[in-house]
Amino acid sequence: MRKNKLAIIAPCYNEEEVIAYSIEHLTALLKTLIEENLISNDSKICFVNDGSTDKTEEIIEKHCNGDNSVALIKLTRNYGQQAALLAGLNIVDADMVITIDADLQDDISVIKEMICKYNEGCEIVYGCRKKRDTDSFFKKTTAFMFYKFMNKIGIKIRENHSEFRLLSRLAVEKLREYKEKTIFLRGIIQNIGLKSCDVFYDGRERTAGTTKYSFFKLFELAWTAITSFSLLPLRMITVVGALTSLFSLLVIAYGLVSYFKHYSIKGWTSIIMTIAFFSGIIIMSLGIIGEYLSKILSEVKNRPTFQIEKTINL
Repeated sequence: MRKNKLAIIAPCYNEEEVIAYSIEHLTALLKTLIEENLISNDSKICFVNDGSTDKTEEIIEKHCNGDNSVALIKLTRNYGQQAALLAGLNIVDADMVITIDADLQDDISVIKEMICKYNEGCEIVYGCRKKRDTDSFFKKTTAFMFYKFMNKIGIKIRENHSEFRLLSRLAVEKLREYKEKTIFLRGIIQNIGLKSCDVFYDGRERTAGTTKYSFFKLFELAWTAITSFSLLPLRMITVVGALTSLFSLLVIAYGLVSYFKHYSIKGWTSIIMTIAFFSGIIIMSLGIIGEYLSKILSEVKNRPTFQIEKTINL
């Protein structure tokens, strides 16, 4: 019976403090899975160097020279985690692909369970955290709000799922059909619609180094998700515009009545402040429209989502 080839894809950006640890544990896992006849001998771990400026690439190359199961994709510059993942998914050829963050805060011991789920017929297997005890209060709260809000506005994504998942060859082929430049993989993969299931695990603390996802990057990712999969912000502008127009008509009517009745208008300060408030809403609405237009411009330009400088052991 033919064994399936596995490729583990891990994007990395300035991870010199943790990358050697990650390579050691992932190669050990790969060896165990091969020995247990769950995957083929030519399975690989592919690190995507997303424009690192430290010794991350040097450490990966050193392991590539000593072990053919470790591979490297070097991007020409930093494109961001989503583009780095997409680079790996577009280049690597395997029967099943697992994506995971290079810091290994996701529990790699459940990869065996993921493979079993794949063998049972699942095309996509999502890795979901049982709890977020290792996260800060701020990160836990914002993550909870993000998942709840996304599901409320009709964007169906797995709760407590990041980028740890298994994709079959068919799922990767379906993913490659998406040509958009504004990427939110969690939403796109959920949108594919193939047979899927979940595996659950406890998150781990970082062994070394610090997270590369600042508050602003997390906010940008959330905003990308919303504007890529929902028209709700634009529809809200329509509602706010209608309410603003109604309020303006009432103010005009009040002013005309006051003029013809020949009495002074009271509460002008409050009216002016209210008008200023609605003016702010109008400007914010224009900003939201501008965000959608910028994404249309990005799609029309059709620039490369990523560019590869070199590969090793692929």
